[in-house]
Amino acid sequence: MLSEKLIFGTAGVPKSTKASNSIAGIERVRELGLGCMELEFVQGVRMSEKGAANVLEIARKENIALSVHAPYYINLNSPEEEKLKASMERIYQSARIGSLCGAESIVLHAAFYQKNSKETVYENVSKALQELTGQLRDEDIHAVLRPETMGKTTQFGTLEEVLSLSEEIEGVMPCLDFSHMHAREGKENSYPEFMSILSKVENSLGKQGLENMHMHVSGIEYDRNGEKRHLTLEESDFNYPELLRALKEFGVKGLVICESPIMEEDALLLKKTYMEL
Repeated sequence: MLSEKLIFGTAGVPKSTKASNSIAGIERVRELGLGCMELEFVQGVRMSEKGAANVLEIARKENIALSVHAPYYINLNSPEEEKLKASMERIYQSARIGSLCGAESIVLHAAFYQKNSKETVYENVSKALQELTGQLRDEDIHAVLRPETMGKTTQFGTLEEVLSLSEEIEGVMPCLDFSHMHAREGKENSYPEFMSILSKVENSLGKQGLENMHMHVSGIEYDRNGEKRHLTLEESDFNYPELLRALKEFGVKGLVICESPIMEEDALLLKKTYMEL
């Protein structure tokens, strides 16, 4: 379900949820007045098909949009065939189970540069994603793979890299983590810079790219190597009001997932700030 507007939610089950399962999380997201939740498969895909059917049912009932974050243990640039295959299997299972939950977007950390040139890494990631999207199409699994913009300079995932993959491969779209983009070089934190990022998305993917966005936002601590850890919005220097102003200016639609340590409080802060613009 494409969002008709910009909706805000949490990266995983809200901290204030009484039980720590996805169904309780979805119900809590609705109680809080938020609109979406990212299912965190980050330690592995441990949900059964039956569990996914239950999640789908409750998400539809509560009208909560879902997305999935695939496991962290993924490197589509691994020189070891076994590790590459395992990475692809984790993405595939995330998409398969995620789609049964009704999640359309599967966020992934694509690769590490290691000792390779950026061009070689790009080719390796592109080849793997083409194979995966082809498999998902063949099996009629409706899921979009979203490589994330990453916060460390050792990680594959600049804005240019994820946009280029999205242009090139059907079934791939970006996950824009604005906090990561800021942490990567200490820039990308003003209204003109946010407007420039969104212009690049529009130039690359057209209006449709802006109307089907998946975004991560949190406070962030960083040094010259990039991201160190997530912070609350108020503890950080991240200029979220100006980001929200740029999103409104461009008429962006989609999901804003808050990854801060107090994710539901900060998701509500983002929503409130956006509504007041």
